[in-house]
Amino acid sequence: MYLITDYTYRKAQEWGLTIKPSTNPKKKIDVFKNGTKIASVGAIGYKDFPTYVKEDGKEYAEERRRLYRLRHKQPSLGERLALHLLW
Repeated sequence: MYLITDYTYRKAQEWGLTIKPSTNPKKKIDVFKNGTKIASVGAIGYKDFPTYVKEDGKEYAEERRRLYRLRHKQPSLGERLALHLLW
């Protein structure tokens, strides 16, 4: 089970979203707008920015963030939400 970080809660608040642990066992978080679920994001098997910072340091996390953004130049809704909330 993924523990949602303070970083992700803060980002969700900035975007006017609510997040909860995902009901989908393959995803990290469920994202809600005005009480309506709009997406499940973040694959469980992959790290995200706050996890990289904690485990590998900020410099390495910044590089992983840069590479993530390069891979997702035209993101879907779920990828955009993951980009804003997890990266």
